[in-house]
Amino acid sequence: MQALTIKEIAEAIGCGGSPAQGTITQISTDSRQIPKDCLFVALEGERFDGHDYIACALEKGAAYAVAHKKGNYDSQRVLYVKNTQEALLDIGGLYRSKFQIRCVGITGSVGKTTTKDMIAQVVSAEYHTLKTQGNLNNEIGLPKTLFELDNSYEAAVIEMGMSGFGEIRRLAQVAQPQIGVITNIGVSHIEMLGSRENILKAKLELAEVLPDGAPLILCGDNDLLSKVKDARLDVCFYGIENPACDIRAENMIERDGKTTFELCLQGTRIPVTLPCVGRHNVLNALAACAVGRILKISLQKCVQALQRYTPSGMRQKIVNYKSYTVVEDCYNASPDSMKAALATLGKYPCDGKRIAVLGDMLELGKLGPQAHCEIGKLVAKNGIDSLLAYGEQAGYYIQGARSAGLYDCIHYEEKEKIADHLREILQPGDVVWIKGSRGMKMEDIIHGLYEEKQDK
Repeated sequence: MQALTIKEIAEAIGCGGSPAQGTITQISTDSRQIPKDCLFVALEGERFDGHDYIACALEKGAAYAVAHKKGNYDSQRVLYVKNTQEALLDIGGLYRSKFQIRCVGITGSVGKTTTKDMIAQVVSAEYHTLKTQGNLNNEIGLPKTLFELDNSYEAAVIEMGMSGFGEIRRLAQVAQPQIGVITNIGVSHIEMLGSRENILKAKLELAEVLPDGAPLILCGDNDLLSKVKDARLDVCFYGIENPACDIRAENMIERDGKTTFELCLQGTRIPVTLPCVGRHNVLNALAACAVGRILKISLQKCVQALQRYTPSGMRQKIVNYKSYTVVEDCYNASPDSMKAALATLGKYPCDGKRIAVLGDMLELGKLGPQAHCEIGKLVAKNGIDSLLAYGEQAGYYIQGARSAGLYDCIHYEEKEKIADHLREILQPGDVVWIKGSRGMKMEDIIHGLYEEKQDK
């Protein structure tokens, strides 16, 4: 991080006229990590309150602290604000304004993290690029990402998440993107927003912040996004099914953990090979190519960059373990991402059985039972041989699967028993796909599966 003066920070967070002097080159929100002469921002959460650690942070070497509560600490070195979370965002916006970079902002119900990674892969082929790490896409993670900028960076690819109205707008105001990407409008966060139309409205807050004439890249295969019009912006659609899209994919083939297709743009066709499977990943790659072209990166460079893409974390990581295949897809789950995963599993090359191991999809509110039941039906309709389900609502998966004709399905109350069962039944050539919401910690099943049986 490059230096900021305490004076300009004070002005940015509404403490104008403060006599505070000096500079800082690091910002911390964790009292356990206090670099000398940093600025400590005391955040208040449901299970913690950074104000309890201000005195300790100052003793450890913090130059100043930002607080919204009075306390027993050196008030001469504390900047008081109405809300420290807003202050952190204001500081992030101040710091971002120091850099003239190409910035891409990404949001969507599903697919935004993988799309962010693919876009960063493409943009990095031409420019030194900063990207959001993991899914640090909220009001804390986004400014922390921006604080990593320095004069060596030429571009940034910033992911933006939300749970309610106003959040995307606020994050975009801080990140200041000149290009916007919206991947999908599904039902994630519908418990908070009430309808997909409201989710669309919340995601389109990104478009409101883009400068006049800026590119807005939308998935034209999505029923709601395909209808978006914005005379102020340069709207570009990508897709597979919608022939009206500006950039499209045709002739998709999945084989040996890879997907090949033809990228079609303005009469040009170019072959693409992705080191991952699934129609949804092809859509992600199209978004990345659309951004690349806007940034004047040749299609050939875009395609070569995508060939080097590797899935991050537990996002559809394909592991050939012993004589069968495990797809580690435990990072998150929603009805849309489940649908995409099951469609891919149903077509996955397989010499044995296809087995789906599914955990609950969280944050669906009243839609939960119906959504789980519909996913269970899709397990059967995609020709998957067996379903193992875990979670409070996972019984609805079983109900849906059986109603669609699949009877090889079991509801478990313990993840350990699923791992034990898999070790017993998996045969050479089988494919097992493990997926659930982050809170379900489905990776516990993977760890159990990879453990060797101990003789008793």
